[in-house]
Amino acid sequence: MLPSPINIFYIVYIDSKPAGLMNPDHQETLFWHRLDAKRIQCDLCPHHCSLKEGQRGVCYVRGNENGQMKLHTYGRSSGFCIDPIEKKPLNHFLPGSAVLSFGTAGCNLTCKFCQNWDMSKARDMDRLCDQASAEQLALTAQQYGCRSIAFTYNDPVIFLEYAEDVATACRAANIKSVAVTAGYISDIARPRFFSSFDAANVDLKAFTERFYQHICGGQLSTVLDTLLYLKHETTLWFEITTLLIPGENDSDKEIEALSQWIRNNLGPDVPLHFSAFHPDWKMQNTPPTPTSTLLRARKIALANDIRYVYIGNVHHAEASSTYCHQCHALLIERDWYELGEWHIRDGKCEKCQTPIPGIFEDQPGDWGAKRRAVRINPA
Repeated sequence: MLPSPINIFYIVYIDSKPAGLMNPDHQETLFWHRLDAKRIQCDLCPHHCSLKEGQRGVCYVRGNENGQMKLHTYGRSSGFCIDPIEKKPLNHFLPGSAVLSFGTAGCNLTCKFCQNWDMSKARDMDRLCDQASAEQLALTAQQYGCRSIAFTYNDPVIFLEYAEDVATACRAANIKSVAVTAGYISDIARPRFFSSFDAANVDLKAFTERFYQHICGGQLSTVLDTLLYLKHETTLWFEITTLLIPGENDSDKEIEALSQWIRNNLGPDVPLHFSAFHPDWKMQNTPPTPTSTLLRARKIALANDIRYVYIGNVHHAEASSTYCHQCHALLIERDWYELGEWHIRDGKCEKCQTPIPGIFEDQPGDWGAKRRAVRINPA
């Protein structure tokens, strides 16, 4: 029997004044244009915010300053932590490895159930006391044995320029880059944004326009366009997560429709994660998701020929483990974030030699359930 998860915290100190940290006041921004003498328009996401001098967009971190678009969070973060890659969640991308995770503030969606609302809805830039240059982040990931760096906690779409610079520095250091994103991005910005990354987890929040419009402040069609783009226009590895909320997006009909769309448009090999909702932010009175709901959703998705379906935010070793879709042999045993048995060699099932979709090495990572906090600007 595998051990239950243990969160072990470490503090890693980084030089508070890194060489080469760019001045965010002079950081060039992308995807905007001038409407007239007083207004500019942001073209990064489908909101297309029209901004007068001093105004900020829906995301709150991109705004009109002196007639130019400014990213107010360039080089600043709401926190850094080293996690297991399965926590993103990515189960088919370097399993068991460590990932350096970080985010900034703000978000271009307004999800009432946001689980990271203290960061994604932040309006106080002073809380972003941690600073690090792109090169320093890459060096830190390398120094502490991280195979990748994840742009998470809030959506990296809104800090595209900072994310792009960090990803470029990581590539030079042989560190992979992972986007944890809702995929809410404009058609023109999508290719530039995703060209920086090696893997992504896309949050498909529901499968109705009603949910997206009334609960998230967005559009389902945009996210589906992002998924189609990733599948058919890139070689980037991606997985999908849907947070199931009781009474909102957890009906058999909706899960069936979501599963069928994925199978018909993306194919059977894109891993799908169903995660449990916990009451938060503006949905404090909604009950948490029962494990039975997650298992029901997993059963529906598997019945619709999606080969790799997982559940998260609850403890269920079987539904967290990976099995060969051909012979059903256990490939990767998981108990929370601890890995047990491993039966993948050369990217194939050891038993029947069926290729397994994903990015695998012959030996799994051994990071386990540890969580290592990274502290910037120590007092």
